[in-house]
Amino acid sequence: MMSKFLLFAGLMFATSASYAAVQGKEVTYSANGTLLKGYIAFDDAIKGKRPGILVVHEWWGHNEYARKRARMLAERGYTALAVDMYGDGKQAHHPDDAGKFASEVAKNTKLAKARFDSAYNLISKDKTVDSNRIAAIGYCFGGSVVLNMARLGEPLKAVISFHGGLGTESPAEAGKVKARIASFTGEDDPMIPATQVAAFRQEMDKAGVTYKAVTYPGAKHSFTNPDADKYGQKFKIPVAYNAAADKASWGESMTFLADAFHVGDMTK
Repeated sequence: MMSKFLLFAGLMFATSASYAAVQGKEVTYSANGTLLKGYIAFDDAIKGKRPGILVVHEWWGHNEYARKRARMLAERGYTALAVDMYGDGKQAHHPDDAGKFASEVAKNTKLAKARFDSAYNLISKDKTVDSNRIAAIGYCFGGSVVLNMARLGEPLKAVISFHGGLGTESPAEAGKVKARIASFTGEDDPMIPATQVAAFRQEMDKAGVTYKAVTYPGAKHSFTNPDADKYGQKFKIPVAYNAAADKASWGESMTFLADAFHVGDMTK
């Protein structure tokens, strides 16, 4: 009887292993002596190498939301690394601190690039990743980061910004941008007004970049994050979740990535 039970248990284990769920693990890396704490997610049931995606966090820092998006990408067949742009996994719990942390990185292009490059190198060397097919997505502060990395000519196939600021002191130059770019913003976002969106489109057109800039009616800043309502109410800031815009932008981003990587549905 016991032998039959063990045989049954073994078969069940083998079956479950063949349909393994997304795996996630914490990773550490560094840039110029600063310890960086990331989180990598992948589906180990998928065989062979696949595209890698860097996920850059909101101004709150590397938190569970960034990890959630990494897992969502892994569910679609990618390997995703939620990066740490602040160092030591530092997080902000008040807008004043978030603004301070974000400004320290945003105002120092050399530092931002070094930390981004370190994450890029880490995911490129992952055994599940095709190092020739790397993209980056970012939210809020992270959206601005990935756009600026594209402007700097990082070797990315695609860059997607979700409610990230579109302004820059170093506009894209013709022939320098290697990535195709997508920006998703809300029409009711006071931090990214229509004039900024128009200027971004003009910048991309002038540089000859393959891009799309989508705005969603009724959507405010941080419209992809379900916690935005809580933040907005607690700190009296103009952020709010918008389920329709969240769903639409995610769907468009998945199509955008598939086109950039020349793949079909990445799910099994």
